[in-house]
Amino acid sequence: MHQWFVYTEFNEASKAAADFLSSKIKASIAKKDICHVILPGGNTPAICLAHLAEKKLPWNKIHWYPGDERCYPLGHAERNDVMLEKNLWSQLPDTHIHTIPAELGAEQAADIYREIIKPVDNFDIAFLGMGEDGHTASLFPGNDALTDMRSVIPVYHSPKAPDERVSFSINTLKNADCRMVLASGHTKADIIRRIKNGEALPINCIGDIHWYLDKAALSTC
Repeated sequence: MHQWFVYTEFNEASKAAADFLSSKIKASIAKKDICHVILPGGNTPAICLAHLAEKKLPWNKIHWYPGDERCYPLGHAERNDVMLEKNLWSQLPDTHIHTIPAELGAEQAADIYREIIKPVDNFDIAFLGMGEDGHTASLFPGNDALTDMRSVIPVYHSPKAPDERVSFSINTLKNADCRMVLASGHTKADIIRRIKNGEALPINCIGDIHWYLDKAALSTC
């Protein structure tokens, strides 16, 4: 079942999400001496990632993977790895970053990234975003990518620019040991209501999730 953690302000939710992520990373390293973490794109996680960067963690034992990437040239402002570099990776002294080579195009990038993650049996944490249509990573409602069960998949005909993307599959996200989502604002309230009602949205097809929300995101529930 989903677990819901609700805070008055978005900054509180972001800090709580960072605390939870930090605790899960520590637990994984204590158990296996390594931690593999999937990270979200977009603007929502920036505050959370800034809080996380302030933690005292064994950064050299953590491996980071964007959950999806947009097929833009390297350094493009709308790429997820640019946001992650700015808000997290550039703040860390020593860590392991595995970016998606989406500048090569969706098909080739997915093939390459599938090989990169092959040594990872399953991810310890999938920290994900969620759109107003219920998509997560680049898994959009009604898109053919939802039926592709390879670990990393090309995505075409995205309803949001750019048209081509690369994403972890539903299968990969479902197999992660832990999944979490941070969401906020009145614009997410309707989709949160639909998720709570059990609608078969992409975000509802990946298993149980730890949700970190502000009160505005629950305003219609």
